[in-house]
Amino acid sequence: MKGFREMRRAKQALSPEECRAVLKAAKRGVLSMIGDGGCPYGLYLNPHYGESDGRIYFHGSRIGHKVESLRKDPRASFTVIDEGVKDEDGWAYTFRSVVVFGHVEFVDDPEAAIRICRALAQRFNPNAADIEEEIRRAGAAVQVFALVPEHITGKRVHEA
Repeated sequence: MKGFREMRRAKQALSPEECRAVLKAAKRGVLSMIGDGGCPYGLYLNPHYGESDGRIYFHGSRIGHKVESLRKDPRASFTVIDEGVKDEDGWAYTFRSVVVFGHVEFVDDPEAAIRICRALAQRFNPNAADIEEEIRRAGAAVQVFALVPEHITGKRVHEA
């Protein structure tokens, strides 16, 4: 794609299917954006990978540095790694990493935002009653937004 570098170590590249699998399983990752004064700003967030549209959804407060930064400049990237595998000595570590480059769009439809919040919460809390109570209590104050992928890279890393 225009404007994005090719991966230097192409032999370690993950297929698009492997990238999607890592994104779908990811419980946490770092969303990076342009913050105050043009400084890089990264936050550790819980994602929800939308299988039907390929977007990565997040939720948080309607106010603050993150939302202000993304409204000013919607360009962002999101980085995740899987749990990986350690060798028998606990030293060499093999894992898969994925970086998604794109732009953020805010979800302004309240019904869609609640559906996304519910799907995200189900990944972390199996108790439907707890989820519904949290949505009832705080759902109206939540800002949901999506990272719309423009370029995705993934690679297998073996640290020795």
